[in-house]
Amino acid sequence: MSPELGLVCITVSKDIRYRTVTRKRLLEQSDAGQRKILDEIYRDNIQTLDGALNYCQREGIRLYRMPSSIFPFFDEDIGREVMQPLAPALARTGARATQLGLRLVMHPDQFVVLSSDSPEVVANSIKILQMHADIMELLQQPRSPWALLEIHGGKANRSDALVARIRDLPDPIRLRLCLENDEYSYGALDIHDVCVRSGVPMIFDAHHHIVHDKLSSYDDPSVAEMLARARETWAEPAHQVVHISNGREDFNDRQHSDLIATMPASYAGAPWIEIEAKLKEEAIAGLRGWKAVQAGQAAVVG
Repeated sequence: MSPELGLVCITVSKDIRYRTVTRKRLLEQSDAGQRKILDEIYRDNIQTLDGALNYCQREGIRLYRMPSSIFPFFDEDIGREVMQPLAPALARTGARATQLGLRLVMHPDQFVVLSSDSPEVVANSIKILQMHADIMELLQQPRSPWALLEIHGGKANRSDALVARIRDLPDPIRLRLCLENDEYSYGALDIHDVCVRSGVPMIFDAHHHIVHDKLSSYDDPSVAEMLARARETWAEPAHQVVHISNGREDFNDRQHSDLIATMPASYAGAPWIEIEAKLKEEAIAGLRGWKAVQAGQAAVVG
């Protein structure tokens, strides 16, 4: 089996475009006006998500990261009220994803910092995570890392607090949660330790790893080592997800490039790879040759 390549959020083409609204614009409206705006956006974005499923089916893509802001203000009472009559439509979309074998995942935004020393920040982080978990529930996705919610470790040197707060999360969040290594606060070894202690899977990001450890190649032995160690944190190893990106200006540039020119050799054994490149589906198309080679080599070995 060759790795499955995952599409991240909005595509470069016009095939998939989600609508949103700013808080300022929404609050300028009456209560009825706010509900009308959100109702229109939610309906349009459910249709757009359906279109994303069509796109992924057509292109042979089996993992799709939905945008964190797919339903703006859904973490507030007004958003939840607007969503209620739309829940059956969202359930149908989720059922279709399941039928297609399409994996739906989400990456809540940078405001999620469970390791913060501020009670207010932690409470807001849990509120945001709950919103994402509720979307997965409406989509009738399993309470497992198959429908993962991926976040970073957050505030540095707060691993004990992070472990404790993960353990206290409600099941709809905790059972889907995965932690990813980053460039600064939690390197691969650090986040692996947190994952082992908290019982959640680790998402290994090779680019974050080489930036954090100042490495000169994706084929540094530590990349394959951390890929293997991360897999051990997954109850179902075949569901392991990893990330890949390349530096924009140079190898260790933390900014993502448009396409993927360099892939770790060890990633040939990764089951699911989210492609974090600026040109989204064009980057996936550019990797089809690489994927075909991996499939051919696997067939020969088999």
